[in-house]
Amino acid sequence: MSTVDPLRPTGNFLLARFVRIIPAWVFRLLFRVRVIGADRIPEGPYILAGNHISYADPMVLWCVSPKPVHFMAHSGLWKNPILGWGLSRLWAFPVQRQAADRNALKIAETLLKRGDPIGIFPEGTRNIEGTANPQQGAAFLALRTEAPIVPVGIAGTELIKPPGARLIRFPRLTISYGQPIDPSEIAVTDRKERIEVMTAMLMSRIAEEISNASAHRTGRRD
Repeated sequence: MSTVDPLRPTGNFLLARFVRIIPAWVFRLLFRVRVIGADRIPEGPYILAGNHISYADPMVLWCVSPKPVHFMAHSGLWKNPILGWGLSRLWAFPVQRQAADRNALKIAETLLKRGDPIGIFPEGTRNIEGTANPQQGAAFLALRTEAPIVPVGIAGTELIKPPGARLIRFPRLTISYGQPIDPSEIAVTDRKERIEVMTAMLMSRIAEEISNASAHRTGRRD
């Protein structure tokens, strides 16, 4: 599996800039993307953590974020040479699902300490429910680097290509960012308990943002 070193993204800056200016603009237009709470995203390094209901989720978040986000992505995606090429050049890096991937966590930690944002889907895989069986990587990294976690809810991407559909569709998409979770909010001192408490808090905040995004998308809120 050949990847571009995510710690050296400067060679891919022009490609990333091109994608975010032109294809991202077209993407946002086609899907009528609405973003709520973008002003809550901090200036420095942060961990973007949201629900994962479609293959399109990382691209949606990558396109609407203030600056490119380094997303953790399932290592199996790099088995497709074309897809792997694109992922690497858009600053993604692979993570093994089977167990705690120390190398992926090390890369993520280095990126955060360098000042870059990273993106994680706590469930580790697509799940239409949005908050089931979370992994603890986001909380682990936040507590280790003191980077805040930004909870985000995504609504509508599951309709782009629903089960049984031959062609993609263009549903309205809504992204809702929540208030960042600062590691200093976790009052307990035991390391394991801190990770568990922060993970539970994160999933609760993500659920709130999913509800908010869904309500805005369907017109149940102004």
